[in-house]
Amino acid sequence: MILIGQYDSPFVRRVGIAMTLYALPFEHRPWSTFGDAEKIGKYNPLIRVPTLVLDNGDVLIESQNILDHLDTLVPHAQRLMPAEEHARHQAVKVTALATGISDKAVSLFYEIRMHREVSQVWVDRCRAQIKATIAVLEADRANRTGEYWFGRDIGHADIAVAAMLRHLAEAHPGMIDMNGHPALRDHAGRLEALPAFNLISQPFVPPA
Repeated sequence: MILIGQYDSPFVRRVGIAMTLYALPFEHRPWSTFGDAEKIGKYNPLIRVPTLVLDNGDVLIESQNILDHLDTLVPHAQRLMPAEEHARHQAVKVTALATGISDKAVSLFYEIRMHREVSQVWVDRCRAQIKATIAVLEADRANRTGEYWFGRDIGHADIAVAAMLRHLAEAHPGMIDMNGHPALRDHAGRLEALPAFNLISQPFVPPA
């Protein structure tokens, strides 16, 4: 399989980390949606990442769709999503909140850095949504005592939150004071120390 996209994207990174934890072999193409748009467009006309090229030539897009497929390639007990309710829908919620923040962080970056006229209304709205959702995740994580969000085993929710926090800190430095969010700070610190997170990592590179 071929994973397309740079690891400074929280969406690409969460897929790469999951594939590494699953021990699924893949080639990485660190292509930029700006500098390498023509290359990506041959596989994904939306020119978005992550894009995953399967061994049979089929192409999957969108991180959640990709991860849903990857989950089917490993034994049920190894999957990074809880199988039983009510843990499953809680994990889906945490994952959706984390990826939602990443969506807002990307939108906010483009608004500030790439638009000649910046909409302060939109900027303020994105920042408020990010901060409110960070507070919700902090409260949820603070109420859990396990090493990971849903117990002793790492899951997609853990990965999504850590990847989001890394991207948010680098794309929007100073927006969130992590000392005021100790549960998330400690959670991200533990995950970033893991070998898979060190391997699937790249400093944030602003688009040209």
